[in-house]
Amino acid sequence: MISNTSTLPDNPEELKALIEQLQSSHLAELEKLKGRQEAEVHLLQEQVRHLYDKLFGRKSEKSRYGDKSPQLSLFDMPEPDPDARAEEALEVKQHTRRRGKRKPLPDNLPRVDIVHDIDEQEKICHCGSALNRIGEEVSEKLDIIPAVIQVVRHIRPKYSCKQCENAAENGPTVKMAPAPAQLLPKAIASGGLMAHILTAKFADSLPFYRQEQQFFRLGADIPRATMSRWAMRVAEACLPLKNLLRQQILAGPLINGDETTVQVLKEPGKAATSKSYMWVFRGGLPGAPALYFHYHQTRATDVAAEFLDGYKGVVQTDGYAGYDFLDEKQDIIHLGCLAHARRKFKEAQKARGKNSKKSGAPDMALKYIKALYHLEKKAKAQNLSAEELQDLRQAEAKPILDNMYAWLVKKSTHVVPKSLLGKAVTYTLNQWDRLNAYIDYPFATPDNNLAENAIRPFCVGRKNWLFAGTPAGAEASATIYSLIESAKANRLEPYKYLRYLFEQLPFAAAVDDYRKLMPSNLTPEILEEAPKVSSV
Repeated sequence: MISNTSTLPDNPEELKALIEQLQSSHLAELEKLKGRQEAEVHLLQEQVRHLYDKLFGRKSEKSRYGDKSPQLSLFDMPEPDPDARAEEALEVKQHTRRRGKRKPLPDNLPRVDIVHDIDEQEKICHCGSALNRIGEEVSEKLDIIPAVIQVVRHIRPKYSCKQCENAAENGPTVKMAPAPAQLLPKAIASGGLMAHILTAKFADSLPFYRQEQQFFRLGADIPRATMSRWAMRVAEACLPLKNLLRQQILAGPLINGDETTVQVLKEPGKAATSKSYMWVFRGGLPGAPALYFHYHQTRATDVAAEFLDGYKGVVQTDGYAGYDFLDEKQDIIHLGCLAHARRKFKEAQKARGKNSKKSGAPDMALKYIKALYHLEKKAKAQNLSAEELQDLRQAEAKPILDNMYAWLVKKSTHVVPKSLLGKAVTYTLNQWDRLNAYIDYPFATPDNNLAENAIRPFCVGRKNWLFAGTPAGAEASATIYSLIESAKANRLEPYKYLRYLFEQLPFAAAVDDYRKLMPSNLTPEILEEAPKVSSV
C-alpha cells in the first residue's frame, strides 16, 4: 500500500504500470499464502485421518485384499444417503464357500470308551441264528474335567527303641526319614500348584485376583497376596537360571532387543503414575534360543549398554535413539528393523484419504519392502543353507535395496518433511545403513520381530494385571517371563516345563545341575516321561 501519494508519478502511463506491478506483487503474495494454507490444511487432514485410523482402523499391517483391491479405511467410507431407496441393492456375484474338514483329535489325549450296544435279544436274527459282530462305528467327542484340588500328605513314620526308653542315661532313640526337598519348604504350595498359578498369570494373563476367585469356587482359600509372595520366592530360587539365560544370549551370534513400559506403584523417588520399563533381549546359539527380561526404572542407554557389555556380534533393534551407541562399538554390527519402516509407510498409505490417487508414493515403498519379504519367504520354503541364503540375498535382495534407496533419495526432495510420507522417507533414509546390512548375515532377518513377538505376551498381560506393586515384584515378573518365554521359544509347554523345573530345582546344587534345567537342554519327550514328584 502506498502511504505517500506525493511520490506517485504524474504520467498516467507510468501510474498505470505502477498499479499493475503492485497488483501482480499482491497476487503473488496471495498465491504463496494460499499455497501455505493448503499445505497446512492437507497436513491437518492427514493427521485427522491418521488418528481416525488409530482409533477405529484395523491394527494389522497386512492388507485384507492383497494387491488386487485397496483396503477401505473407516473414514474413507461414504456417508449414508438418507434419501436412498431400499430397493437400490448392490449385486454380488454368488459364490460357494467350502467348509474345512475338522481336524482329528490328538492321539496323545486319553480315551474313555463308552459302548452303546443293542439288547441281547436283538442279537438274534429272525431266522434264529446269532448275529456276528462285523465291525463298529466310532464317533469322538472332546470332554474336559475341571481342575481338581487335592491335598498331598507327607507322612514320615517315627521309630524308637523301647529298651532305650527305659535307660534314662541314654534317652529314647527316635528315627524317621528326612523331610523331602521342597521348593517352598514352609508353604502349602507344591511345585505343581506353583506351576499352575504362574502359568495362568504369566502365560495366560490371568491376574492373581481372578485366580483367587477360581480357587474359591474349587473349595480352596488362596489369597492373592499369598500367591504374590509365593511368586517372588520362586523367582528368587530361579535367579541362577536367569543368569545362565543371560550367558546363553551373549554366547550367540545375534541379539534382538526391545523395551516397553510398565507401571510400578511403590517405586522409590517416583510417582505411582510414572512409567518404568521392561527390557527384553533374545539370542543364543542357533536352535537354542533364550530370552532375558530385565526391569529398570528408566529407558536410558545405560541399560542396554550394561547388558551388552563385552558382547561381540550382531545386535538388531528398532530406531530408538537409546541404541545409537551400538554404531560406535567396533565389535558390534548394528542392524535395524524394516518392519518399523514399513509401518510408517503403511500409516502414510492409510492417511491419504479417499480423494487420493489409486497408487502413490507409499504404495511404491511398500512394493519394494514386499519384494524383500517375498524373497525371505521363498528362501524359507526352500530351506536354504546359510551360504545359499547369503548368495540369494546378494543376487536378488541387494538390487531391490539399491533401487529403493535411489527412489527414497529422489522422493526426499519432493515430499513435505512434516507429512507422514515425509517422516517415513526421512526415517528410512536415516536408518538405511542398519536396514540393508542384514543381507550379509544369514542368521539375521530383515526386522526385529523376534524381540517384538517375545515382548508381546508381556504387553497382553499388562492389560489385565495393569501394574506391579513394588520393584521387587517387577523383577520377579521379569524372571518368570524369562523362563516361560524361553520355554515357548524352545517349543516346550509352559506348565509342563515349570512343573518339571520346580520339582527338580530343590535338588540343584552346582552350576551343571542348573544348566540341565535350562529350556534349551530339555525336550517335550523329557517333560512327558519325567515322573511327577508329588513329594515336592
